[in-house]
Amino acid sequence: MRVIIIVLIGCFSCLGFSQNNIFFDEANALYNDGKYAEAIDKYESILRSKEHSAELYFNLGNANYKLNNIAPSVYYYEKALQLSPNDKDILKNLSFAKNMTIDAIEKIPDVGFSKLVKRIVNKFKADTWSAIAVSGIILFALLFLTYHFSYSSSIKRVAFIVSVLSLFMGSFSVLMAFQKEKLDKKDKPAIVFAQETKVKTDPNKASEEVLRIHEGTKIQIIETYEDWSKIQLSDNSTGWIPSQDLKAL
Repeated sequence: MRVIIIVLIGCFSCLGFSQNNIFFDEANALYNDGKYAEAIDKYESILRSKEHSAELYFNLGNANYKLNNIAPSVYYYEKALQLSPNDKDILKNLSFAKNMTIDAIEKIPDVGFSKLVKRIVNKFKADTWSAIAVSGIILFALLFLTYHFSYSSSIKRVAFIVSVLSLFMGSFSVLMAFQKEKLDKKDKPAIVFAQETKVKTDPNKASEEVLRIHEGTKIQIIETYEDWSKIQLSDNSTGWIPSQDLKAL
């Protein structure tokens, strides 16, 4: 009975995948014919089936860009970039989409030691750092046993040196894994979808207005309170806006 269920699940998955391929080809044909709104509907129907890919998000960004839909085009290019961070076409089109936004907020770069740490931490995902840590500890244990049971002084010397390096690598990777997980938890980017939204000092309409930001601007969500989100801009300024005015990445 279990085998039959697994086979049926596999068949339905294949049918869904095949149908999404048909929808994707149809959406591409609509895009090539200049029917961008219809293409968007087709692409979004694939998203509703829980299938995600950098190519799908990229094409959605392109279709929205053609219609001058600023926020959706930036949003979907950013989604594509999450799945394919080094894709030159995505980076280029994202820069074009950002040129349509109104807000020109200066980005404050990381400097000094903080910049170096972030660069090292972001070299790998948290799972990769964890795998390196486990490998380092296992290698340390094997080399320590070699050092302990070997009768050759040269082998013992090499085993000791390499085991210490392995222990250092394992410990360092554990630290990097925790740091990467911490950074990932703090990283909550979103795109402003409201044409214009007022940034407030506190999460209520009667509070003082700090500034106004516009659609397509990328922000970080720091915290949420009821129907409000506390955001941080690239220049490190903060404030509260209605949660309905943004869409999390």
